[in-house]
Amino acid sequence: MVEFNPYDLATYRNPYPVYRVLRDEAPVFHNPELKFWALSRHADVLAAHNDWETYSSAGGVTIEGREAGSPMIILRDPPEHRWHRKIVSKVFSPRRMLALEPYIRRRAAELLDRFRDVDEFDVVRNFSVLLPLDVISELLGIPEEYRATINECSDRMLARGEGVDEEAEFIAANVEIINIYLSLAAERRKNPTDDPISLLIQTEVLDDEDGSTRALPDDEIAFRFLELGTAGHETVAKAIPNGLMALTRFPEQRRLLLADPSLYDRAAGETLRYDAPSQLQGRTATRDIELHGVTIPAGDRVMLITGSALRDERVYADPDTFDLNRRDEPSTLFFGFGIHRCLGAHLARLETRIALEEILNRFPDFVADPDRAVMKVSSNVRGAANLPLVTKGAAIAAA
Repeated sequence: MVEFNPYDLATYRNPYPVYRVLRDEAPVFHNPELKFWALSRHADVLAAHNDWETYSSAGGVTIEGREAGSPMIILRDPPEHRWHRKIVSKVFSPRRMLALEPYIRRRAAELLDRFRDVDEFDVVRNFSVLLPLDVISELLGIPEEYRATINECSDRMLARGEGVDEEAEFIAANVEIINIYLSLAAERRKNPTDDPISLLIQTEVLDDEDGSTRALPDDEIAFRFLELGTAGHETVAKAIPNGLMALTRFPEQRRLLLADPSLYDRAAGETLRYDAPSQLQGRTATRDIELHGVTIPAGDRVMLITGSALRDERVYADPDTFDLNRRDEPSTLFFGFGIHRCLGAHLARLETRIALEEILNRFPDFVADPDRAVMKVSSNVRGAANLPLVTKGAAIAAA
């Protein structure tokens, strides 16, 4: 009988063998101790994302659902969800995010050039955490003096595992980060500029349901920034080292990438598929659900295992191989799907692509050994907390 506990460190380090058994033997899995059900097949995860009426986000998106009741977009279903997302989409458009490319490339270069003459450095602590933190802060208009605190609070909110007082840490970190955003919103309301906080304050949209004009109060603005800041930072911070470890495992794919720079965008996409930083998305069943001969009772938690869906051999040929020539990408589930698809999808993929490109431009024969990665159990996201990058390795020459 397969067991699945995403907070078990051994499973967290390598969940993919467990996912395969889940898909084959228990596509609707129940963990009575943690009180959740899990869907692991691509077709079921995709269908659940597209059926918000049955799989509601209102009860929270983590296993515990501690965030339920807070005014975040991802916790709102239609009709209220529509006008909230409409406001944020006006300010954080794909065009606005893509306009950050020169800044991303410049900042990546500044961070990496510090290590041109060293043999090894921690690529997570010194690069993959800092780059998306600076990028999302630049996008959101967060002053530099708050950025380190926001990063630390984000980590505390997502921390799980032995020795972690999860609820206390979540509450304390949440309060601290929200207070920062509330103070920024209050200051911008008094002294508006052309930054995103000021734009959010000034943006109004028409509610399609009742025809009224909607605008965001300060507490809603604070939670918009909490969502965008945490999601936009944590996923990229995990995706970059995941990509580096994949290119170390599959040196022939690195050779392809070095020979053909046009493959970098594909490398970013394959990184997000092969080792998705966002592994789980929580929902609540609004009715009894009959699936694969199992009944999920109304009101129970359901976890959509994106990390498993993206390795589903029913959809992907040779899914456990990192393959830059892959053509079977039927859906971009690594950013969610349907009404709750990640608002920062374009930016996350762009950052991952640029990060891989800038690292390989400087350290073409790097080694990012997965066995040296330090993993600390987190909630919905998965990736290395620390990862030594050997800058002048022999991975390609020895392959």
